[in-house]
Amino acid sequence: MKLFGTDGVRGKAGAKVSAPASMRLAMATGIYFCPKARTNRILVGKDTRRSGYMIENAIVSGLTAVGYDVIQVGPMPTPAIAFLTESMRCDAGIMISASHNEYYDNGIKFFDANGNKLSSKVEQQIETIYQDDAAIEAGQQTDKKIGKSKRIDDVIGRYIVHIKNSFPRSLSLAGKRIVIDCANGAGYKVAPTVLEELGADVVVIGDKPNGFNINDACGAMHPSTLSKAVIDSRADAGIALDGDADRLVMVDEQGDVIDGDKLMGVLAVHMQTQGQLSGDGMVATVMSNQALEDYLVEHGLTLHRSSVGDKNVVAMMQEKGINFGGEQSGHIVFSDYAKTGDGISSALQALACLVSDGRKASEVFNPFTTYPQQLVNLKVESKIPLEEIAGLSELQREIEDGDMRHLFRYSGTENKIRLLLEGRDTKVLDAMMERVVDFFGQALS
Repeated sequence: MKLFGTDGVRGKAGAKVSAPASMRLAMATGIYFCPKARTNRILVGKDTRRSGYMIENAIVSGLTAVGYDVIQVGPMPTPAIAFLTESMRCDAGIMISASHNEYYDNGIKFFDANGNKLSSKVEQQIETIYQDDAAIEAGQQTDKKIGKSKRIDDVIGRYIVHIKNSFPRSLSLAGKRIVIDCANGAGYKVAPTVLEELGADVVVIGDKPNGFNINDACGAMHPSTLSKAVIDSRADAGIALDGDADRLVMVDEQGDVIDGDKLMGVLAVHMQTQGQLSGDGMVATVMSNQALEDYLVEHGLTLHRSSVGDKNVVAMMQEKGINFGGEQSGHIVFSDYAKTGDGISSALQALACLVSDGRKASEVFNPFTTYPQQLVNLKVESKIPLEEIAGLSELQREIEDGDMRHLFRYSGTENKIRLLLEGRDTKVLDAMMERVVDFFGQALS
């Protein structure tokens, strides 16, 4: 079974992500990093799922078995683990989380010594070690070479200071009422604290994790809960995080969800006017709406499109010398402040933009109209390489001739193909999507 998906390893806790599998994966990871060791320490954090206890202990056992010392920091946002791995001079960082998935799933994400997500090439090398019984056996240590672990509970303060420093010192959130939905996840302590210390009147929801309620009718995956709270409390804006706090969804003062592409477009132009934007524009994925690209062009900026996944966004940002990018789903990356998507840091940049502008959120974050999109997730029996599907190139050409944009890709974690169409005429789009669904239904059944 292939271990790594689009963002680390993810699956049902106790099944794919079991204690034995987690321990073996930790051993393989330790064996990979051992030759590159500088401090012989690996940082381990987690979100608030009950299964995190099981997986954390298994990972600690695996790492110490191959000679690594482990620092356990408990529930912390994914971007905090990336930051702390570099800040605390660790050889690697591990985050135990299934992000926006429900409580019964869990996952394991990895960072290198610089706080960057591992490349696909490195993931493949770790997976090769994982499958090699001889390598696992040879990597185990004895006597004084066995590693040790310790738990540190006060590193949260280090991350809070780091996050607060990303907010302009000339600005304050005083006078702003902000609702924060922590999704009963990893950001339930950090996010409210940061907003309060920056002066906001904070209304907190989704901050009572019990091990099973992460992402449950709350957070970025269920913004209707936030919308109601914003209206009920007459707030200026609302912020929703996902389970590991690397994703941001915002709601304006009217309770309307702010489109992710619109939010990124406004932030890119704001950075440009403040002289903070590096490079010639921003990076988004192939999923982003064409209207975002048109809006950026109007402001003299370029949209570079990467493959789906925030690590692909970051890779292209580094390649192009750009310091801002993200996904319309809410993974937004300000590389001056974070190595990966950071929901809290991104929220602060959006709030700084809101305060600087002076208008209401519904006015600031609605700069253009998006073009209609259709997205269908179709279950498939097999993932035949797209280039081998007869007739697909002809269908794609027909779509393009009809002035529509398309994206067809397989899910990295499920037996599904994701079908995206975008155009200016909704009726034409609907008709074409029916044809596309029928085409793939027959080709992949």
